[in-house]
Amino acid sequence: MALNRLDLNLLHVFGTIYREGSLTRAAKALHLTQPAISHSLARLRDHFNDPLFTRQGNQMVPTPLARRFLESMRPGLNQVQSAVNQFHAFDPATQRKTYSLGLRDVLESTFLPQLMNRLEPYPEMEIVSQRVARRDMETQLAAGKLDFAIDVLLPVSNHTSHELLRQDRLVVLARGGHPVVKGGLDMDSYLAAKHVLVSSRTEGPGIEDFELSRRGVRRNIRLRCQHYYAACRVVENSDLLLTMPETYARIIAERSDIQVMSPPAQLPSLDVHLYWHKAYEGEPALVWFRDLLRSLSGNQ
Repeated sequence: MALNRLDLNLLHVFGTIYREGSLTRAAKALHLTQPAISHSLARLRDHFNDPLFTRQGNQMVPTPLARRFLESMRPGLNQVQSAVNQFHAFDPATQRKTYSLGLRDVLESTFLPQLMNRLEPYPEMEIVSQRVARRDMETQLAAGKLDFAIDVLLPVSNHTSHELLRQDRLVVLARGGHPVVKGGLDMDSYLAAKHVLVSSRTEGPGIEDFELSRRGVRRNIRLRCQHYYAACRVVENSDLLLTMPETYARIIAERSDIQVMSPPAQLPSLDVHLYWHKAYEGEPALVWFRDLLRSLSGNQ
């Protein structure tokens, strides 16, 4: 397995197959034919005397040896990539690029329309939005499977950079004609009503409940569900109230018989952060895209 017998270009192919999980997608990412990718993989398999990837359905799954090898070579490849990137510029008007974003459903609804509007002059740009478990976010960023993630403030290691994109205040939604709309939403009427809580967890308080608890009061949760759109549909057809981020609430209210009101107490804002891995932060294509994401929230 002497290094002088291994074409170092094959390492780039190996890393791309690992990241994409598909020979077809790897070929597309590298602007090569699929037979060329298959030939490179065959050479790697021969060199390591290991299959490296096994097909499971439509996915190429790395073997234990491939996983160990990637972890060993990733720091070196990142350093080489960073050095190369210093000598290359990125022209979004002429270069093709696919960006992978980690977004949850409510942030897809608020960020993607603005983003795609801004990308209208760049027809070669492709966006892949995916929901990634928060516990896996850093691993996906480090592996290059995600270019960026946008989410609430999360604890991350010093290998991951992040910055505040925007602050979104919480508002209360009620159906048109709801008694609290006519009478004004004070704390007594807020607590007297039943509520919808949107959460991926099956138990525990929402961000608004921490402030209510600090005031010594507690609201009545009638429904717990996973998505704000579903919660808004319930609110529109019931007397339940929903407390949610204002940006998405305004979008829903434009198309529904729903009223948006200020909460009866000062609630904490929802801080939305942009995350990326430090190993790739100097890559020109990612620098350009990071600046574009910042501009969507007016943080330029």
